[in-house]
Amino acid sequence: MFDPTTLTGFHTWLSIIAIITGIIAVAGLVGSSVKSFWTEVFLLTAVLTSVTGYFFPFHGVLPSHIVGAIALVVLAIGLYALYGSHLAGAARWIYAVCAVISLYLLVFVAVAQAFLKVPSLHALAPTGGEPPFAIAQGVVLLLFVLIGFAAVRKFRPAALAA
Repeated sequence: MFDPTTLTGFHTWLSIIAIITGIIAVAGLVGSSVKSFWTEVFLLTAVLTSVTGYFFPFHGVLPSHIVGAIALVVLAIGLYALYGSHLAGAARWIYAVCAVISLYLLVFVAVAQAFLKVPSLHALAPTGGEPPFAIAQGVVLLLFVLIGFAAVRKFRPAALAA
């Protein structure tokens, strides 16, 4: 499953790297800085995760395609705010919101995948419509709303590179 030479493995590793580096990058926002290396790796792997999701065989539009499309739009806005507008004016909080949403979407999918692939979690919510799944996703959403508020309030970088 995690063999990086397969599409599934490569996609999974990109997702894991995006989540780990996203946590570091978003923590930097709450600390009022842009961790350049971590931010660049996060943004690159987040984009690649969403793009590679479309390489899997499918028939019709799936929920994963909708999440991927939303993620790519959010990432495009965030990339423009960071690199196009250099965090000037409203671009500061727009970037913070986009970074947090991008990380949230990655974690949202990771939780959904965990409920599909981990037998003990799958037993709790075999269809994804059961309360344990909804509670887990609700807790994740609440956590990211709180992180988002903190990032918007505290992210006031003196310079783009930190």
